[in-house]
Amino acid sequence: MIQAFPEAMVPVPPELLRAVECIPDEEDRHVLAAAIMARADTIVTQNTKHFPKRCLEQYGVICQTADEFLIHQYHLSPQVILDKLDDQASGISQDRKYVVASQRASAGGFCELLEMHAL
Repeated sequence: MIQAFPEAMVPVPPELLRAVECIPDEEDRHVLAAAIMARADTIVTQNTKHFPKRCLEQYGVICQTADEFLIHQYHLSPQVILDKLDDQASGISQDRKYVVASQRASAGGFCELLEMHAL
């Protein structure tokens, strides 16, 4: 991942890990700490129970499932999302429908939205 996506690496000071004790699972605290350091406003995970809203609100961060995130992004800028899907499809010599179908298990609502409006 470091070679393919180096900008995703965010140094997290140990004292920040201690500051985010409101995250119940100690193994997940680095995720919120990294979001804070990166000035991210959203954590995208299927494991939303581990990121309580009352905790994240203190830091101006929300937690969304992949489905929620993709639907939100589509409503913000549909053409950008469609272009990205087409880029992904092209990269694997497929079409947009194939890429969308491959996301059904984790982003069913997003797939339904695209099927109604863009496929």
